[in-house]
Amino acid sequence: MNRLRSAKRSFLAITVIFTALGTGACTLGGAAAGGYVGNRATNGSAVGTVGGAVAGGVIGHELGK
Repeated sequence: MNRLRSAKRSFLAITVIFTALGTGACTLGGAAAGGYVGNRATNGSAVGTVGGAVAGGVIGHELGK
């Protein structure tokens, strides 16, 4: 169970990082912060992590304009 959870987190982290790298530095910072907050707020839920990363990326993108 722990290996599966760890693999999910690693995959999500890699996905978020590579997605954010393609959209800019402000977006990267926002996505990383949002993913972390979403992960912690939902006790490691994949949906919470991705949702937080998306929301953080959007906020970072808007702040970077």
